[in-house]
Amino acid sequence: MTLHFDTLRKTISEYFNLLPDMEDRQAVVEQISQGVSFRGANLWVLIFAIFIASLGLNVNSTAVIIGAMLISPLMGPIIGMGLAIGINDIELFRKAGRNFAVATLISVLTAMVYFLVTPLDEAQSELLARTSPTIYDVLIATFGGAAGITALCTRGKGNVIPGVAIATALMPPLCTAGFGLATGNVLYFLGAFYLFFINTVFITISTYLGVRLMRFPKRQFISAERATRAKQIIWTVVVLTMVPATVMTLGIVRRGLSDSYVRKFVKNELSQSGTQVISQDVDRDSMVVRIVAVGKEITPSKRAEAERRLSFYGLGDYRLTLIQGAQSDSLLELTSRLKQVATSKADDQKRVAELTARVSDLHEQLESYTRYVPLSVQVSREAATLFPQVESIVLTRVSEALGDTAQCQYVAAIVHPAKAKRLSGDEQRRFGLWLKARTEADSVAVFVAPR
Repeated sequence: MTLHFDTLRKTISEYFNLLPDMEDRQAVVEQISQGVSFRGANLWVLIFAIFIASLGLNVNSTAVIIGAMLISPLMGPIIGMGLAIGINDIELFRKAGRNFAVATLISVLTAMVYFLVTPLDEAQSELLARTSPTIYDVLIATFGGAAGITALCTRGKGNVIPGVAIATALMPPLCTAGFGLATGNVLYFLGAFYLFFINTVFITISTYLGVRLMRFPKRQFISAERATRAKQIIWTVVVLTMVPATVMTLGIVRRGLSDSYVRKFVKNELSQSGTQVISQDVDRDSMVVRIVAVGKEITPSKRAEAERRLSFYGLGDYRLTLIQGAQSDSLLELTSRLKQVATSKADDQKRVAELTARVSDLHEQLESYTRYVPLSVQVSREAATLFPQVESIVLTRVSEALGDTAQCQYVAAIVHPAKAKRLSGDEQRRFGLWLKARTEADSVAVFVAPR
């Protein structure tokens, strides 16, 4: 029996042992340490990713949000903090924490700027999903962080890190926090930032546990008391982070159970041939189960029996309100009117968006003409130095009709030569090439004005 147990234990150990696949630990520490910085290109990539994620939340596009999470470099300093805690590297922790704070601040401000200028200010489902974190987000961040540090410390990383970035969703909560600031909705800001904080804390904790399980060498604290104090702070933060998420999760679970009980109650007690239940709702404030039915009316005796059986479905404290007949017809009519109003509002928003786009196009067209007024002055000054034969230049945009419909658009340059000087053919050609490069125009036509 003991032999079989030892064989089984050895087999399991061979399958789950990480140590043979480990990279050099010092190389892993250096790689993670390099990824905590947010300067130059890293910072610009973060800003662009925030804009992309904000656009995705704004238009309710899951694919765009996923793309933003893939290119976001936010994971670097978070994993860096977990590694620093795991190996007792105070300097790395300070550097990672400082860069993480900078990245978070820039991310929220960038998202806020976007949502201040965008004409679409309605909170879509993708955005609302980031305002109510639960204990499930704690679990996702924990397992995501564990997968991330495991991949970083072993050979053959594959596409684990991008997958962790998508699963833990660091970017969308920051964008939602920016939306909350831009719209003045404090609850959106707090809920989204709390979700981001959950992800950060538990990715960090998972990284710390992974580093310890994979036996990374630790730096010694100055004193044992300081080490104990650091551990106490870490686990206090973990517990305080989990408590609100647990409370929210319990509320969600209770609401889900209530909805399930109501569905069972309606199916078993109120279903009958010729009657269709079109709405079932639980009002937890007034402790009422509200049912709307159309078709054949439910008899008073059946309704009374159903109400007596509420306790069998965990709804004993609730009262039954049944809307049917003329009442349900009035309710359906009201619902239809509300839908028409909502549709009209959506059409109005669409028309506003179209007009905004049209104004933007007209503004660009106007700018394409007016930009040559100040440019003429600048080019005239430069040309006087490069081409002494030229006294002044007037630039304008020209649209020339070709046939019935086709148009040719180019920049026309009217050149006034200096007194007693003229442009030769070769000089005029060189001047045209310079002018084309200077004005960044696709085509330039040079016209020399007679003296």
